Amino acid sequence: MSIPPPPGPHQPQGPYPPGPFTPPGPWGYGYGGYARPVPVNGVAIAALVLGILCFLPAVGLVLGLIALAQIKKRGERGKGMAIAGSVLSVVGIVLWTVSLSTGLVSDAVDGFKDAARGDGTAFALAKGDCFDSGTGSLHGDAYDVDEVPCTDAHHGEVFAVVTLPSGSFPGDDAVTDLADDKCYALQQDYAMDAWAVPDTVDVYYLVPSKESWTFGDREITCVFGNVDEKKSLTGSLRNDATDLDADQIAFLKSANALDRVLFEEPGDYAEDDLPANRKWAGEVGTTLGEQAEALRARSWPTGSKKAVAALAADLEAAREEWAKAAVAKDVDAYYEHYDAGYEYIDGDSTVTAREALGLATTVPSYDKDYDGGAGDGDAGELDV
Repeated sequence: MSIPPPPGPHQPQGPYPPGPFTPPGPWGYGYGGYARPVPVNGVAIAALVLGILCFLPAVGLVLGLIALAQIKKRGERGKGMAIAGSVLSVVGIVLWTVSLSTGLVSDAVDGFKDAARGDGTAFALAKGDCFDSGTGSLHGDAYDVDEVPCTDAHHGEVFAVVTLPSGSFPGDDAVTDLADDKCYALQQDYAMDAWAVPDTVDVYYLVPSKESWTFGDREITCVFGNVDEKKSLTGSLRNDATDLDADQIAFLKSANALDRVLFEEPGDYAEDDLPANRKWAGEVGTTLGEQAEALRARSWPTGSKKAVAALAADLEAAREEWAKAAVAKDVDAYYEHYDAGYEYIDGDSTVTAREALGLATTVPSYDKDYDGGAGDGDAGELDV
C-alpha cells in the first residue's frame, strides 16, 4: 500500500471548500487574539503507546525518559503520558524477563516453527485434500491456504506429499528440480487413469522457501490445478485403489507401463539420431509384448473378456511394427513402421476395452507437456 506524501508548507490538510479560502489555524489563528495552546510532546505519545501495547518495552522506557527531558526543557505538555509509558514499559520488561525464565517465549517460537512446518495450520495439507490458494493463483508466494471440500470449487487438489531430508537449504533451483522429478513421477499413483484427468489440469507444487526451511519446513506438496487461473476445479480427480476394482487396476497398470515407455521418446528426431530412436522403438516393442501377455493371462469378467482379448491382439500387432522399426535400415523405413505401430495405440480396441471395464473413454489430447520424472516439465510452483 502506498502512502501519499505529507502536505507541503503551503498545502492545507483539508478537505476544504474550493476557492480563495484559507483554512483557519488552530484555535482561531488569524481570527482573533486567542493564545495558541501548548503542544503535546510527540515522544511522550509514542512512549505511552509502546507501554500500553507492551511491545518493545525497553524502547518504550527509553522514549519515556527522553520525553520527560524534552518536556522539562521545552515546556511542552505530556508529562503524565511520558511517566505512564515509562511505568508500563518497566512492567513489560519484567513480564518479558519472567516469560523467558519460564519458557513462555520458547513456546511461542516453537509455535512459529510449527506454523512454518504446517503443523496445525492451513499448510498441513495431506494427500487427497483440496484447497483455495490465498492469492487465487498456484504461482508465486503463498502465506495462507484454505482447505475446502473437494466437492466445492477449489484451486488445487493434493495428490502427493514428499518429505525432503534434513540439512542446509539446497537452494530454490534444487528444490524446484526435486519437485519436478517427484511430482510428475507420483501423479499416476493418485490418478491411475490418465484419461479421467481433464486436459485443462496440470501438475503444480508447493515448495519450501529459504525462510520456511529455517523453521523446519521440509515438504513438497504435489498438486493438481487448472491451467487457467481464472477457473477452478470441482470434484476430486482421485482414482486409485480407494475407488477402483481389481480388474480396473490391472488394466491401468498395463496401460500406464506402456505410457511411461512411450513418453521416453528421444528428444532428437530419427533423422538426427536414428540409433537412439531405434533403441527406444525396441523398448516400446518389448513393453507391448509384455502387456499383451499380461492381458491374455488374466481372467477377466465375462462382460469385458472379449474386448480385452481384442486389445491384446492389437498390442501384439503393434509390437511387431515397433520391432521392425527397431531394426530399420534408414529413416524412411523407421517412420513407416513407427506410424503403423502408433495406429494400434489408444485406438478403437482400447476405447472398447475401457468402456467394458467402466473406465474413462475420452482419448487425451496429449498436447500439454508431460514429464515422466526427468525434471523437464513446466509445472507451476507456489513457494510457502
